[in-house]
Amino acid sequence: MTDDEVVEAVRIVARAGTLPPPAAPEAVAVAEETIGYPLPPLLRRLYVEVANGGFCPNEGILGVSGGAAQGNFADIAELYQDGPDPSGRIPAGLVLIYDWGCTIWSLVDFRDPAGAMWCNYEGECWPQGVNLAEWLTGTLAGSLTVETLLESQPTS
Repeated sequence: MTDDEVVEAVRIVARAGTLPPPAAPEAVAVAEETIGYPLPPLLRRLYVEVANGGFCPNEGILGVSGGAAQGNFADIAELYQDGPDPSGRIPAGLVLIYDWGCTIWSLVDFRDPAGAMWCNYEGECWPQGVNLAEWLTGTLAGSLTVETLLESQPTS
């Protein structure tokens, strides 16, 4: 799917639910400054054109300041403000975006304009083998689940 098609697919799903309004460009800029990397273009578009988080999957991804929270987590910059991970297991530029529960997180690689997706589970971090567009469309279709994330975990 193209970015335009992904934006439209998320917009259609967003119309069916209650989502926060789009993010102000200033809130996106503050998140980028805190994280130290620009948002992948697709994620930026979704935040400023569709909704400030809350979409795909289940209760939705975290937004930037003023957007959708998830559990005790207010926004992506809040999670990143002290650095990517004090333990050093999560490389700089990987941003927590969705908590699947049970210490399983999906992360977006802000160093990559396509937004390569990563998984973190019990302190281990690995690439999922999909980009943000594929992750979003997979979660919308129900083909990308917590089970499929864990199946992508490399074996030692």
